[in-house]
Amino acid sequence: MADPDCPFCKIFAREIPAQEVTRTQNVLVFRDLNPQAPTHLLAIPQRHVADLGEFVRSADAAEVGALFTAASHAGREASVSGYRIVVNEGPDAGQSVAHLHLHVLAGRSLRWPPG
Repeated sequence: MADPDCPFCKIFAREIPAQEVTRTQNVLVFRDLNPQAPTHLLAIPQRHVADLGEFVRSADAAEVGALFTAASHAGREASVSGYRIVVNEGPDAGQSVAHLHLHVLAGRSLRWPPG
């Protein structure tokens, strides 16, 4: 179910344009508008869920697998030397859109700790 006020739901529905990388029936991977690395992609589920906690409570294994598989494939396609998948859970962690999204970062050395 889509949220009519959610920008990511609108992107999935193609009401807002995005640079799509991969699209399946239930998952979309697209380029971040404000990249934090040379390659910065976002992977989102079609179904509107606010965050990872809500997603894992309400999704079945196939839906969880589809999201992480799409993010992983996009990361491998983007970089031969490695990539990072990040989920920001809540405003204090930096989540700016209340629709679950996985950040896929690649294209440079990603140190730990981040920041």
